[in-house]
Amino acid sequence: MSYTRDAAETLALTALGWLAAHDDLLPVFMGATGIGESDLRQNAANPDFLGGVLDFLMMDDAWIMRFCDDTGTPYDAPAQARAALPGGAQMHWT
Repeated sequence: MSYTRDAAETLALTALGWLAAHDDLLPVFMGATGIGESDLRQNAANPDFLGGVLDFLMMDDAWIMRFCDDTGTPYDAPAQARAALPGGAQMHWT
Protein backbone atom coordinates (compact mmCIF):
# COMPACT_ATOMS: atom_id res chain seq x y z
CA MET A 1 0.00 0.00 0.00
CA SER A 2 1.25 3.44 -0.87
CA TYR A 3 0.40 6.23 1.56
CA THR A 4 -0.85 9.65 0.59
CA ARG A 5 0.69 12.50 2.52
CA ASP A 6 -2.56 13.01 4.45
CA ALA A 7 -2.75 9.33 5.40
CA ALA A 8 0.92 9.37 6.40
CA GLU A 9 0.38 12.42 8.60
CA THR A 10 -2.61 10.72 10.22
CA LEU A 11 -0.55 7.63 11.02
CA ALA A 12 2.28 9.78 12.37
CA LEU A 13 -0.19 11.69 14.57
CA THR A 14 -1.44 8.35 15.87
CA ALA A 15 2.18 7.46 16.63
CA LEU A 16 2.71 10.77 18.43
CA GLY A 17 -0.38 10.18 20.55
CA TRP A 18 0.82 6.66 21.29
CA LEU A 19 4.22 8.00 22.34
CA ALA A 20 2.62 10.62 24.57
CA ALA A 21 0.68 7.88 26.36
CA HIS A 22 3.83 5.88 27.16
CA ASP A 23 5.75 7.32 30.08
CA ASP A 24 8.69 5.05 29.32
CA LEU A 25 9.16 6.33 25.74
CA LEU A 26 8.03 9.95 25.75
CA PRO A 27 11.05 11.20 27.77
CA VAL A 28 13.38 9.26 25.47
CA PHE A 29 11.74 10.87 22.42
CA MET A 30 11.88 14.33 23.96
CA GLY A 31 15.52 13.86 24.94
CA ALA A 32 16.47 12.57 21.50
CA THR A 33 14.77 15.44 19.71
CA GLY A 34 15.40 18.18 22.25
CA ILE A 35 11.74 19.14 22.07
CA GLY A 36 9.74 20.32 25.06
CA GLU A 37 6.22 19.33 26.03
CA SER A 38 4.66 22.54 24.72
CA ASP A 39 6.54 22.08 21.45
CA LEU A 40 4.86 18.69 20.92
CA ARG A 41 1.47 20.33 20.43
CA GLN A 42 2.87 23.17 18.36
CA ASN A 43 4.70 20.83 15.97
CA ALA A 44 1.97 18.22 15.64
CA ALA A 45 0.89 19.75 12.32
CA ASN A 46 4.44 19.95 10.95
CA PRO A 47 5.04 17.17 8.38
CA ASP A 48 8.81 17.30 8.98
CA PHE A 49 8.28 16.75 12.71
CA LEU A 50 5.81 13.94 12.06
CA GLY A 51 8.41 12.23 9.89
CA GLY A 52 10.77 12.48 12.85
CA VAL A 53 8.20 10.79 15.07
CA LEU A 54 8.12 7.81 12.72
CA ASP A 55 11.92 7.84 12.38
CA PHE A 56 12.22 7.68 16.17
CA LEU A 57 9.82 4.76 16.52
CA MET A 58 11.54 2.85 13.74
CA MET A 59 14.90 3.11 15.51
CA ASP A 60 13.98 0.16 17.69
CA ASP A 61 12.17 -2.97 16.53
CA ALA A 62 10.54 -3.41 19.93
CA TRP A 63 9.08 0.11 19.85
CA ILE A 64 7.64 -0.17 16.38
CA MET A 65 6.22 -3.60 17.12
CA ARG A 66 4.58 -2.32 20.32
CA PHE A 67 3.08 0.61 18.45
CA CYS A 68 1.78 -1.58 15.64
CA ASP A 69 0.42 -4.22 18.03
CA ASP A 70 -1.26 -1.63 20.25
CA THR A 71 -2.85 0.26 17.35
CA GLY A 72 -3.60 -2.62 14.99
CA THR A 73 -1.26 -1.14 12.41
CA PRO A 74 0.49 -3.45 9.91
CA TYR A 75 4.21 -3.70 10.64
CA ASP A 76 5.18 -2.26 7.27
CA ALA A 77 2.83 0.74 7.47
CA PRO A 78 5.10 3.12 9.44
CA ALA A 79 7.91 2.79 6.89
CA GLN A 80 5.48 3.29 4.03
CA ALA A 81 3.98 6.31 5.73
CA ARG A 82 7.46 7.70 6.42
CA ALA A 83 8.26 7.53 2.72
CA ALA A 84 5.31 9.83 2.01
CA LEU A 85 6.51 12.55 4.38
CA PRO A 86 9.28 15.11 3.76
CA GLY A 87 12.73 13.55 3.90
CA GLY A 88 11.35 10.04 3.72
CA ALA A 89 12.33 9.17 0.18
CA GLN A 90 14.75 6.30 -0.01
CA MET A 91 18.19 7.22 -1.23
CA HIS A 92 19.36 5.57 -4.42
CA TRP A 93 23.11 5.75 -4.82
CA THR A 94 23.29 4.34 -8.32
